[in-house]
Amino acid sequence: MRLTLEALFMLDAIDRKGSFAAAAEELHRVPSAITYSVQKLEQDLNLTLFDRSGHRAQFTPAGKLLLEDGRHLLRAAQETERRVQHLATGWEAELTLAVDDLVPMQRVLPLIDEFYRSTASLTQIRVLAEVFGGTWDALVTGRADLAIGAPGEEPEGAGFESYPLGKVAFVFAVAPHHPLATQPEPLSSDQILRYRAIASADSSRQLIPRTAALLSGQEVLTLPDMRSKCEAHRLGLGVGYVPHYLVADDLAQGRLVAKQTECDAPLAPLAIAWRTRRPGKSLSWFLARLKQADLLPQSGTATH
Repeated sequence: MRLTLEALFMLDAIDRKGSFAAAAEELHRVPSAITYSVQKLEQDLNLTLFDRSGHRAQFTPAGKLLLEDGRHLLRAAQETERRVQHLATGWEAELTLAVDDLVPMQRVLPLIDEFYRSTASLTQIRVLAEVFGGTWDALVTGRADLAIGAPGEEPEGAGFESYPLGKVAFVFAVAPHHPLATQPEPLSSDQILRYRAIASADSSRQLIPRTAALLSGQEVLTLPDMRSKCEAHRLGLGVGYVPHYLVADDLAQGRLVAKQTECDAPLAPLAIAWRTRRPGKSLSWFLARLKQADLLPQSGTATH
């Protein structure tokens, strides 16, 4: 007998029931069959799994290790069986969400918690943090099943469906010690061009990276996400547009200064997006819930 799940079930039953005879009763086998199976397993593995010197056979250290590791395998096998059955009923084995960094993660996580609590789904949820066009890129490349906060228009010929989430208001902000902080408004493009812009890097891997509100010839400091960009603004490392809700407290406390510009930046429209195909039950749940959710913080229309 080679090591099989059946053999591991047998060892587990012997340990739980305390004897070969009791294990045989649970497994609906005769005691002699259990004894033979244990001896055959010991022979095949060239190991002594039980110490038979006492009144009742006891696991040897090798037998105990096989039992403990075997239980991990049994649990994995049972979980695999459950997940395969789950998949057959229309629930995805895994669902990957690509979340744009303009969408607060603290508003997405409660939805995931609700999904776990309100469904019997065994779907594994994976979350990717993406920047700018990275959410679209995640869909195009198959890295994600659902984009939350996809900006602007979808890539041409990509075959997606989308639903609007709302718009994020941006404000042109500078540190109070930055030279532009005291300049008369509205700021012209020529004035802004003299100073370093701060940008968050598009996380796209295959799609052409997107940019916004950068002037041709302007020096640019590129950071990995919007929150690090906001911190750079606070330090006076450069200028540019930031989401109003991320810096509302900074503006109120004087850590940043909002400036009017000649060219107002539009509100940034965001959407949820998914591939045009019949969705599984997990994706359908998130689509229905996201269409009702209020994911984007409300802020007054910001000065651009």
